[in-house]
Amino acid sequence: MKLYHVSEEPNIEIFVPRESRMGMPLVWALCERTLPNFLTPRDCPRVTYHAHESSTEEDIARFFSATERHCVAIEPDWHKRMLATTLYVYEFDSANFKLGDESAGYYVSECSETPVAVMRYDDLYAELFKRNVEVRHVDDLWKLGRKVQQSTLHWSLCRMGNAKYPQPPLNSE
Repeated sequence: MKLYHVSEEPNIEIFVPRESRMGMPLVWALCERTLPNFLTPRDCPRVTYHAHESSTEEDIARFFSATERHCVAIEPDWHKRMLATTLYVYEFDSANFKLGDESAGYYVSECSETPVAVMRYDDLYAELFKRNVEVRHVDDLWKLGRKVQQSTLHWSLCRMGNAKYPQPPLNSE
């Protein structure tokens, strides 16, 4: 299995475990399935979701506009930054990694990790489209995020503290 780490830094030679919310130093990696969730500028707020075997046809029809079954939604204000950002995708040998979160596609290693390859992505939209990912520009990410969280899809809300609109109270729509 291929595992990846996405960065705006071009020359990382070794990934050293860092303190994590799991209470121990870890190196984080992503699987191929969830790599598209991170093909945006690092601080870009986004709602990402994809269908899986237990997703209902109703949710698939509700949340996807085409044949794609994976979506990355960003705010329109991030469009120019998407065009201007170069990302570096580091590939790891998966030997030391263990599954951290299946839905999110996170894998963790307690060891320092040396990348086995690095790919440079200058056109983030093209990379997403190559992976059959639907990209949406959405004014209110929190509204979409709340709806996706109540669906049968796998989802991730990333960097939402940077969203244009603040998180609404739990009882609002």
